Amino acid sequence: MSVTTYKLPQLPYAYDALEPSISKQIMELHHQKHHQTYITNLNKALEASMTALSQGRLQDSQAQLSAIRFNGGGHINHSLFWENLAPASSADARIDDAAPKLKAAIISTWGSVDKFKDVFSTALLGIQGSGWGWLVKEAVTGQLRIVTLANQEAVVVGDTPLFGVDMWEHAYYLQYLNGKAAYVENIWKVINWKTAETRFEGAREDAFKVLKANM
Repeated sequence: MSVTTYKLPQLPYAYDALEPSISKQIMELHHQKHHQTYITNLNKALEASMTALSQGRLQDSQAQLSAIRFNGGGHINHSLFWENLAPASSADARIDDAAPKLKAAIISTWGSVDKFKDVFSTALLGIQGSGWGWLVKEAVTGQLRIVTLANQEAVVVGDTPLFGVDMWEHAYYLQYLNGKAAYVENIWKVINWKTAETRFEGAREDAFKVLKANM
């Protein structure tokens, strides 16, 4: 029984490309250390689970599910996150040029882009402890919705993730210390609206294609 293993995706930009919103130091540590650790632990848990299952030890296979869920969520979330960021100087970071259809849907839902950003930012700052905030397209209705998830829970049940913001301390603390509000304010400058538009228009599975590309 073969075991699927995952590898660290390459960033679509240089480590310093998101400065000053996100520092080079944070990007290097976040990508090379934190994300890689999730992948390493996910691969170990998957191998242990499959080995136990192949030997008829269902109980030991099931014992790995918590590690698979946590580390798998970390891998999914970060893989999507890297793709939904772009340098502030890029046309991809300007919603008017890069995401006209998504912009229209945002205005239809929240009244204006600024109002949407305010609501999303409030949701991010309301996360207690570690977690993520996501703009998603609902599976059945196609409507937009803001969701927050604790720790490394991933958007994997039906909805299509359009873009997410990492609210773990490792995403901002070295640069912003306890200034979460400043981090949230500045991350709007580096959202990749082109990626969000592509996910908005595409099939749900298309949003997760980065996972298959790094197996």
